Amino acid sequence: MLNRFKKPFLGLFLCLLGGVGFAQSGRFQQSVNYEMEVFMDVETNQYEGKQKLVYSNNSPDTLYRVFYHLYYNAFQPGSMMDVRSRTIADPDRRVGDRIANLSPEEIGYLHVSNLTLNGKPAHAIEVGTVLEVHLPEPILPNSQAVLELDFNGQVPIQIRRSGRDSAEGVRYSMSQWYPKMANYDEQGWHANPYIGREFYGIWGDFDVKITIDKSYTIGGTGYLQNPNQIGHGYEDEGVTVPEPQGNTLTWHFKAPMVHDFMWGADPKYKHDKVVMDNGITVHHFFIPGEKTSENWEKLKEYTPKAIAYMSEHFGQYPYKQFSVVQGGDGGMEYAMSTLVTGERSLPSLVGVMVHELAHSWYHGVLATNESLYPWMDEGFTSYATNLTMGAIFPRREGNVHQGSYRGYISLALSGLEEPMSTHSDHYHTNRAYGSAAYSKGAVFMEQLGYVIGADVRDRGLLRYFNTWKFKHPNVNDLIRIMEKESGIELDWYKEYFVYTTKTIDYAIKEVKANGDKTELTLQRIGLMPMPLDVVITYKDGSQEMIYLPLVIMRGEKAEEAGAPKRIHTEDWPWVNLEKTLVIDRNLETIQFIEIDPSKRMADVQPENNKVEF
Repeated sequence: MLNRFKKPFLGLFLCLLGGVGFAQSGRFQQSVNYEMEVFMDVETNQYEGKQKLVYSNNSPDTLYRVFYHLYYNAFQPGSMMDVRSRTIADPDRRVGDRIANLSPEEIGYLHVSNLTLNGKPAHAIEVGTVLEVHLPEPILPNSQAVLELDFNGQVPIQIRRSGRDSAEGVRYSMSQWYPKMANYDEQGWHANPYIGREFYGIWGDFDVKITIDKSYTIGGTGYLQNPNQIGHGYEDEGVTVPEPQGNTLTWHFKAPMVHDFMWGADPKYKHDKVVMDNGITVHHFFIPGEKTSENWEKLKEYTPKAIAYMSEHFGQYPYKQFSVVQGGDGGMEYAMSTLVTGERSLPSLVGVMVHELAHSWYHGVLATNESLYPWMDEGFTSYATNLTMGAIFPRREGNVHQGSYRGYISLALSGLEEPMSTHSDHYHTNRAYGSAAYSKGAVFMEQLGYVIGADVRDRGLLRYFNTWKFKHPNVNDLIRIMEKESGIELDWYKEYFVYTTKTIDYAIKEVKANGDKTELTLQRIGLMPMPLDVVITYKDGSQEMIYLPLVIMRGEKAEEAGAPKRIHTEDWPWVNLEKTLVIDRNLETIQFIEIDPSKRMADVQPENNKVEF
C-alpha cells in the first residue's frame, strides 16, 4: 500500500519566473506541482503509482477539459508512432517496424484510473497516447485545482528513448513514464499524440518516491532527500548506511521548477560524483566494462568544464546538480539530467554529453515549444555544442560550425527542404526535420552574428536567456531581443530563413578596370537577400572591406574585431538584383576579391563568391 500524500512542497525557483502572467502581451504560464509514489516490479517490468497534481490555471480562460500525455502507449502495434515509423519515406533505423513486432510482454502501456478533480470523479477517455479528461466542474481563471489519480504501466523493450533492457544491458531508462499534464498556453491546448518527436511541458515542483529492488541504483532528475538511508554513492562522506529492511528501497527525490522527471535504474551502475567549485554536483552513472570504464572515468573531467563554459556564455545553469546516465538509445535530454548510450569513444562520449547538457539551457530553462519550434531547441543546442566542444575538446582547426553549414546546404540543394516553421510531427521526411532542426537552426544563430556582429549576438544570447528563462519564448521574442541589442530591424531575417526555403546565393558578376580605378559588379542570384561583407585583398597583403547592409535593416553592424577596415558602406535595396561599385584602386594592385571570407553567410553556391587576379 502506498503512503498518503503530504502537502506539496513550494517551488524553490518561483522567484526566477518574475510572475506567471504577461498581461501586457496576453501571455501566461500555467503551473503544476506533482507528488508521485511509484512501485516498480523488476520481475514483471510493470509498475503502479499514485499521483497528486496541484494545477494552477493562470490563464484568463475557464477550462472544462484537461489532457494528459500517456507516452508509453506509443509502444504498441498499430499506434500512431508505429504507423508513422513504418510509413515515413526514410524510417528511423532505431524504430522501423520494431513496434509492430512487439509481444504482449514487450509492449509499453500507461493507464489511468480513479481520476478525480477536487475529490469529484472525472470522466476520462484514453485516446492512444493522450488522456482526454472531461472535468466534473470547470477550473476557473486564476484558481487552483487538485487532480488525483492512480496509474499503472509496463516498461516497453528499449526502442526509442524510454525502455528496458537496452542493447548495452541497461535495465531501465524511465523517461516519459508517468501521466504528464499537457500544456495550455495562449495558443490553447498542446495535446499532441506521441509519434517520437519533441516535447512541451509545464514547469512545477516534483516530489517523487520510487520503490524498487534494493540492488538497483537510480540516477536522473532531482535531489535525493534520503541519501544517508539509500547509500549507492549518494551518502555523505563517512556515513555508514543502514541495511535496508526487506527487499526494496524507497528513493525520495525533489526537483524544483522543472517540466519533466526522468530516472534510470540498474543493479550494475557505478555512481561517481564530482562537486564543482560553485557547489553544483555532477553525477555519472554507467555500467563498468571494457567499452565504458576508461572513457567514463575521463568524462568526469569534461562534464564540469562544459557546465562552467555554458554558464559563462549562455546563462547561469540554475540547478545544483546534473546527472549523466547511461541508457536510452542514443542521447536525450531531460530536466537536470540526460540519458546517453555509453559504449563510445571518448570524443563521441564527450560530444553526446555536451549536446544533451546544452539542452538544459534551451529545452530545460527556456523551453520553447519544441513541437512548434524544434530548431530553437535542437538548433541552438547544436550551436552551443559546437562552441563548447571547440573550447573544452578542441580537435580541428577552422569554423566549429562547418558541419552545421554542410548539413543545411546539403538539405537546401536536395529538394527536400521544408520551412523551419513546420510542426515537428509533420515534416515529410526525417531528413528534412533533422537537418532543419539541428543544422539550419545552428546556422540561424551563427549567421545572425554575421548580420548584427558576433559580439552583439553573444550579448543578445545572454540577454535572451536572462529575460525569457522559465517563460517559453517563441521566435518573435528572440528576434525582439536581438533587435534591441543591435538596433537593427531583423523581421526580414526571421521571415526569410524561418518561414520560407528561399536560399542565399550571391556572386561576383564582373570586375573590370576603369582607368586607375576598379569597377565591381555584384549579383544576387538566390531569393533571400542578405547584407554583404566584401573583402579586397591587395598584392601587398593588406585588406579592405566594402560593407553593404540591406535598406530594410534600418541600421548597420559595428565593425567587428579582427575584420578588415571598411572603406565604403552603402545600403543595398533588396529589390535590386545587381549593384556596381567603384574601388578607388587600380585593378593591378588587387590579388583577389571575396564575398564573406568568414563563411558565416550560408551561401549555397560559394564557388562564385571569389575572384582572383
